[in-house]
Order: sequence, then structure tokens, then C-alpha cells
Amino acid sequence: MKLTNEGLKNGSWQEKGYKTLAYDRAKMIENTRINPTWVHFGAGNIFRVFPAALCQKLLSSGSLSTGIVVGEGFDFEIISKAYAPFDNLTLGVTLKADGSIEKEVIGSVAEAYPICHEEEKEWARFVEIFENPSLQMVSFTITEKGYALTNPAGEYFPGYVEDFAKGPASGKMLFSRLTELLYKRYKKNAAPVALVSMDNCSHNGEKVENAVKTIASKWLENGFVEKGFIDYLSSDKVSYPWSMIDKITPRPDSSVAKMLSDDGFEDTEVIITDKHTYTAAFVNAEECQYLVIEDKFPNGRPALEEAGVYFCDRDTVNKVEKMKVCTCLNPLHTALAVYGCLLGYTLISAEMKDEELLKLIKRIGYVEGLPVVVDPGIIDPKKFIDEVIGIRLPNPFMPDAPQRIATDTSQKLSIRFGETIKAYMARKMDMDVLKCIPLVHAGWLRYVLGIDDEGNAFTPSPDPLLSYAQKELEGITLGSKVSLSQIEGILRNANIFGLDLVEAGFGEKITDAFNSLLAGKGAVRATLKKYVG
Repeated sequence: MKLTNEGLKNGSWQEKGYKTLAYDRAKMIENTRINPTWVHFGAGNIFRVFPAALCQKLLSSGSLSTGIVVGEGFDFEIISKAYAPFDNLTLGVTLKADGSIEKEVIGSVAEAYPICHEEEKEWARFVEIFENPSLQMVSFTITEKGYALTNPAGEYFPGYVEDFAKGPASGKMLFSRLTELLYKRYKKNAAPVALVSMDNCSHNGEKVENAVKTIASKWLENGFVEKGFIDYLSSDKVSYPWSMIDKITPRPDSSVAKMLSDDGFEDTEVIITDKHTYTAAFVNAEECQYLVIEDKFPNGRPALEEAGVYFCDRDTVNKVEKMKVCTCLNPLHTALAVYGCLLGYTLISAEMKDEELLKLIKRIGYVEGLPVVVDPGIIDPKKFIDEVIGIRLPNPFMPDAPQRIATDTSQKLSIRFGETIKAYMARKMDMDVLKCIPLVHAGWLRYVLGIDDEGNAFTPSPDPLLSYAQKELEGITLGSKVSLSQIEGILRNANIFGLDLVEAGFGEKITDAFNSLLAGKGAVRATLKKYVG
């Protein structure tokens, strides 16, 4: 069983329970060539198993006749190694909590190319697409870092400085190339279009808008574009919808590869690119998924509500995002990540069998978070937590690791816990209820030391503020007894925690918990028992 157009003619796919294409793919590709409607930037795993699968549902039902044109602006090897050899097909593997597995060939990608000037033919195709009035939307899954024009100090990255100076037609950076393509569209016909971020970050549409408008303004200052282009980007012809996306898509897993191989599926090699992207012909993912999008599409859009997408106003998107990120999922994930690393776990699902860790996240979600949750109206917050705790996190077939979730924790604490603390303060609620959120803060300090509960050293996951945090905690180790004054500096850092934790009254709480965690070997387990037992 080869994942190619020719390979799909093999009858073994259906015999083995694989769902294959229910539409004329060749016709879809031709329709897309003539009248493209959807371009997507970011060829990674979540796109291939989520937005691409949504598009496939509409193709299968007949609601849509065109597919997606994919552009990859960062890691071109994804296209050459995970798309081209498989005729732009993907095998989506859904790993359900009940132990069942769904396998579906996804063929909604009509074309896929690197997006850069050096690939002249491919670049010309993108120009042709952007100049076509049929284009309705450009979506993105490029990670939060992909939208940044500046470093943490607020200085423009050198690539963007060069792009500002040279103007269109030579952009090195992805958003410079996007802005050039939008300029081509403006010059050709100024047709409407929606730029839709589907990345898991707050106010993602705003990030797209800021990036595009900043680049265009710099080009205006340097005489490369006219003011009419700026007006076009700021008019109702160009929209920047906000969205909330939620689906866990880990790296390709070896156990999944073996299962597929046993079926006779031949393309199981895990591909690691030079830029350290992990991909394959298949993508494994959980069953649960959510995509909520602000319904602001000036040139029309695919009927994605028929595939389960929620369309609503911006305020509702914002509420759904806050519900998920501040209360119902992300805080629980971070708590499991920090304590999972300290306790030597390598799977989130295994942590969910740990009595103390289960109690920890239940208290954070139901007791400490739910009283101040932002209710979006379209998704019930308690039912969402029920699904997270009862189905999603315990899924033994989802090979997700606390070490992956622990990446960039310093960038997550302010939103995932700081907003709850602020809500308690604003409503003058009883702060003593917040027992486990400060315990996560203390756990992160212990995690930063890189010493597990057995007293063994481990390497914390990558984090832009890891060196800073380790310097602030210099001299503290297992067996230390610390005072608030020793850790006051880091606890007052609102850039990490979202507010000054000492001023908020949590200084002594966190110090006490930190000392408990430092008491010696087994102190992490003992502290969890003490706080949640």
C-alpha cells in the first residue's frame, strides 16, 4: 500500500479499513488550478490532519469543488520529503480514547510549493493565485513565532530590516512575501480576501494584521508602494479574522508506524528535516478538535460549518480562547508538564493514572478556575473540562509528552494562571481558594533547577527565559531552605507571571511550597500528597 495516486488504486486500502477519497481528485485539482479559493501557509502536521481534513469533508459532500494550495515559507524539506513523494496526499490516523483507530487518506491539497522568489515557477504560481479574484482566504499554521517581526527587545529582525530597505520583489521573510503578494492583488484588481490565522495563540488575527501593515508602512516610507495599498489593507476588503484552534497533534509515533506497517502501509518512515521538523507520510492525532473563527470573509468562504467549524463574532472567539487557555485545558496541560517532568513521566496519558496529579488538575480546573471562567456561550466550559480530563488527556494512544508541553513555559504562565488570579482580585474573591495554582508556580521553580524527584539531573525543555530563571535561582538546590527575599525578584516578574505575585499576596505561599518541594528526594511526591491528598 503506497500513498500515491497510483497506489490508491490498490484494493487493499478498503479491505484494511482505510477510508479513501470519495470525490474526483483530478477534477478538484483542475478546478483549483483555474479558480483557486483557499491558500494555506504552513505545511506542518496540524494543517494536514485538521484544516485539510475539514476541506476534504466538504469535497466529499459536494459542498466544495476546489482544494487547498499550500505554501511553506520556513522548512522547504517538508514539501520535498513529506508532500511531493506522496502526490500531496496524507494519511490521517485518529487515535481514539476507546482504543479504536480511524485511518483516512486526505487528498484535499491540490498543490504544494515552497514560497520563495528563488523557486521562480512556484513563485509565479502564487502571484497568479493572488491576482485571481476567486481567492477567498489565506490561512496560516506557522506557530506563534512566525508572526514576530521583532526580538524580545523590540528590535526588528535583520531579515525584516533588509526587506524594509529593499522593498517588494526580494523578500527574505515570510510576511514580506505575503505582503508582496497582497500588493500584487491590490495592483491587479484590489479584490477582497480574508487572512485567517489558525495558530494556537491569543488574538492571532491581530498578529497577522500588525505584521502585514507594518511591512507595508515601511515600504510606503521608503517609496516602494503607494498610500492606496495601505488604504486597501485597512479597508473592509481585507479582513483579519481571529480564531481559536484546539487539537493535539504529536510527532509521528513509532508505535503508530508499526501498526500501519503491519497493515501493509509502506510509507512509515519518520522524516526529520535539517530544521528539526518531525513529519511523515502519516499524521497521528487525537479525535477531539475545535476550530472557532470570526465570521468576517469579504470575498465569501467555504461552508466549513458543515464540517464542524464554529463561526461567530470576534468577542465570542475571544471568550472561547480565554476559556480554553486560561481555565479549561492549557493550565491543566502546564501543571502536568511541570510535575510530569519532575516525576519522570514521559507520557501525559500515564500521568492521568497518577492519583495526586489527577487531583491536582481537577482542583485547578473545577475548583480554582471554573468560578471565574469566561463562558463563551457556544461551548459549555464544564463539559469542555470534563472532556479534557475524561477523554483527551487520558487517551493512551496519544503519544504526547510532558517534555514537549513544558517547552516555553515562561511564556505561558501569565495567561494560563495569571488571568485567573487577576479575576479573583478584580472580583474581590477569597484568594485562599487558590492553593494549587501557586503550587504550579513553585513546581516551575523546582523544575527550572533541573533536578527530578529522585535527585537526578535532567535538562529542562527549551525556554527563552530559562537562563534568566536559573540565574535568579542560583545557589538553590535540593535540600536548600529559601526565604522569600531569595526568590522575590523572579516572583515579581510580571512578564513571566502576568502580575507581581508578591504584591498579589502569593509570595509566602509559593515560598512555603517551594521549600516543601526542595526538602529532599521524594519531596515532590510528598508535597503533592500534602496539597491535594
